[in-house]
Amino acid sequence: MVLHPKAKVREAGQDVTFCCKALGTPVPKKYYWYHNGTLLERKVQQTGSRLALRGLTPEQAGTYHCKASSEAGAIRSAPAQLTVLAQGQQSCRSEPESSLVELPGECPQDATGSRFYNVGRCLPSPCAGGATDAAGCGEDKGQCCGVRRMELREIPCAGALLPIKVVAECGCGPCTQPRILVQGRVTAADTGEPLRFGQIFLGGRKVGFTGYKGSFTIEVPPDTQRLVARFVDRQQRFVDAIKVLPFDRRGSSIYQEVKMLRKKEPVELDGNQSNAIPLGEASGQEPIGELVLPAGAFRRPSGEVFNGTVRASVTFLDPRDVAMASAASSDLSFTNAEGEIVPLRTYGMFSVDFREGESGAALQTGPVQVRMDTGQVWMPEHLQKMKLWSLNPESGLWEEEGILRPAGGGRRKREERTFLVGNLEIRERRLFNLDVPEDRRCFVKVRAYSNEKFNPYEQLEGVVISLINLEPQPGYPSNPRAWGRFDSVVTGPNGACLPAFCDAQRPDAYSAYVTATLGGEELEAVASSPKLNPNAVGVSQPYLGKLGYRRSDHDDPNLKKTAFQINVAKPDPNNVDETNGPVYSYRSLEECEAAPASANHLRFYRVEVDKYEYNVVPFKESDMTSWTGDYLSWWPNPQEFRACFIKVQIEGPQEYMVRSRNVGGSHPRTRGQLYGLRDARSVRDAQLDGTSAACVEFKCSGMLFDQGLVDRTLVSVIPQGSCRRMAINGLLRDYLSRHPPLADNNHTGAFAMLAPADPLGHNYGIYTVTDQNPRLAKEIAIGRCFDGTSDGFSREMKAGAGTAVTFACQERPEGRESFFRRLLTAPAEA
Repeated sequence: MVLHPKAKVREAGQDVTFCCKALGTPVPKKYYWYHNGTLLERKVQQTGSRLALRGLTPEQAGTYHCKASSEAGAIRSAPAQLTVLAQGQQSCRSEPESSLVELPGECPQDATGSRFYNVGRCLPSPCAGGATDAAGCGEDKGQCCGVRRMELREIPCAGALLPIKVVAECGCGPCTQPRILVQGRVTAADTGEPLRFGQIFLGGRKVGFTGYKGSFTIEVPPDTQRLVARFVDRQQRFVDAIKVLPFDRRGSSIYQEVKMLRKKEPVELDGNQSNAIPLGEASGQEPIGELVLPAGAFRRPSGEVFNGTVRASVTFLDPRDVAMASAASSDLSFTNAEGEIVPLRTYGMFSVDFREGESGAALQTGPVQVRMDTGQVWMPEHLQKMKLWSLNPESGLWEEEGILRPAGGGRRKREERTFLVGNLEIRERRLFNLDVPEDRRCFVKVRAYSNEKFNPYEQLEGVVISLINLEPQPGYPSNPRAWGRFDSVVTGPNGACLPAFCDAQRPDAYSAYVTATLGGEELEAVASSPKLNPNAVGVSQPYLGKLGYRRSDHDDPNLKKTAFQINVAKPDPNNVDETNGPVYSYRSLEECEAAPASANHLRFYRVEVDKYEYNVVPFKESDMTSWTGDYLSWWPNPQEFRACFIKVQIEGPQEYMVRSRNVGGSHPRTRGQLYGLRDARSVRDAQLDGTSAACVEFKCSGMLFDQGLVDRTLVSVIPQGSCRRMAINGLLRDYLSRHPPLADNNHTGAFAMLAPADPLGHNYGIYTVTDQNPRLAKEIAIGRCFDGTSDGFSREMKAGAGTAVTFACQERPEGRESFFRRLLTAPAEA
């Protein structure tokens, strides 16, 4: 499905048109339209891929989807919501929704003890379309609810007034079209070697290459519902990786680590003889099956039989090795007869590469056999459903090749084992799979938070939550015997719902291993030992006990704390304790997605790092639609984000908070006005005694949102302790002196500069990165700053490399205020 119907808002009496389009061989010509899951009669709609509804009534509101079909199969579109308003009813409320931002720590708490302030927001929902809808399939961006008016307020804060802009009124305007990006890195699953200059395909179209370090950026085409990318090693050392990559429709860039499976070393076969190649890589265990190639099976592309020496490479991804789950291709899904995309449970996938021994030319095969050991199928009901599949590299969906049936007739000697046998012809280089369709499905609710307080308004969006379905060994829940499938979902404002296999009769029939990453950073799961705390985990008893929640370090405190495992116990609808999440039946996806923060859910959180950000014009970096064009916006251009950091070295007995205060420096509209504050705690260098360093963000100089004049931000860097400035980077000092005006630096407890307009580097102690995503730009800049280089990346602070300014700090004498504190209490005097 290459064109999906879009959500629409109309008033009663207006018209609406929905469109969809499918591709296939042969070309799909039959289209069916459904309203709330019910097939519409032909007389209601126009024929083909377009649905036109005239003179709408409230009863026609709901979800609409199409299904396209041909003799090759069927495919469904994603559903689109139609909202029908009463005549004159507003689709965009002028009164903003509540949205809280945290004020600086020195600001007084309100009567409830909170330092959060409501700045308001406008939900970016579609507005009602025009009175007529002639086409409905064009590129019209439409109207969306957004900010119509903001107002400036001032909050008393530590002896001064803190400016803040709040949303005063919402209204309809052109919809923003954020650029949607997926970024990441492609490496070998076994050694971590990067895929250098590998080819990237979307569908059958080449869209780019990976970089020298395996990095990639993919811009998601408009209207994409399922992003299928194929990574190809031009040197043919790795099996092609076909990945279904999660992405954030609101524009936040998602970071993905892609693992590629190294090809098995080829073996030489005699094409005149029958050959058997084992399928199975788990050490100390019998192969899962074998690929049997009869004599004369090899063919040239012309159809001519090849009987010479064959170099055969058969690479098997063994699900009994849980560590290899990340290297599996696609998301293990296929389309059923109704066109619905449904999951598979794998027993192993394999790639074949047959070549002529002398010329290296690619070979195909005639009929060959795939034999599977029934002793490796641990769920007896799967024996009757086992099929052989191949992966379509363009759709990322598995297509049925044949059914595996019990072997009959004469058996070769060695068989105490029994086999399932399937037939296959290998005509193109595809990935093959031994799978069963699995209909015992549920959803698991997971949320990510910015810290361990788990406040509902401090949830993280844009976090990639990944769930691997495991099949545990009876009595050994922490030692699974295989993985079955995997899924990844991106968190939104209300968390994420991940599909998982589940069982109502045996709670431990399936378990799930869950991880969370944000921009490549692993988030931490809630502890399960020494004592399990239901309030912290987010699930009440007794259901929590049934789920058997265990963090990855449950038995070994030396292991990472970044994953948890649960039994996916299907909820009993007759048990009130199991009707409030975190596991929902497969038909309850809407209930899962709409569940309030008070409902049961599982949690990840960012390890509390001592940093704080305050913007006068609020902006959620995970939601590009929240950007507001304003002279005081920290990020002046929503299409390109430039992150700037300064590295501050501190010589002192402890770690210190360092603040940057950013105000307008040279632009007449913003001179002297605050853009925002940034706090970051210095990090010790393990190699340097008594030395730490802080990487502190500041607002880059450059054009403001009107793209009229450059503003050189006036940046003040102030350690929050009893500190004295000792040195300034010589190259930075020379640069600033050559690019006047100079900032006043007459106090030794701080450092001030008019921020450089040029992207300087580590030699100056300034780190600048430009990216289409603000969070990724900052992550890259911080990694370089920690490393003290202009192209490296580190999470370990190297305090002596690439610094801009050095302070010496000491423990403050009793009763004496630091310069930073005096700035807060008596700014004019300080």
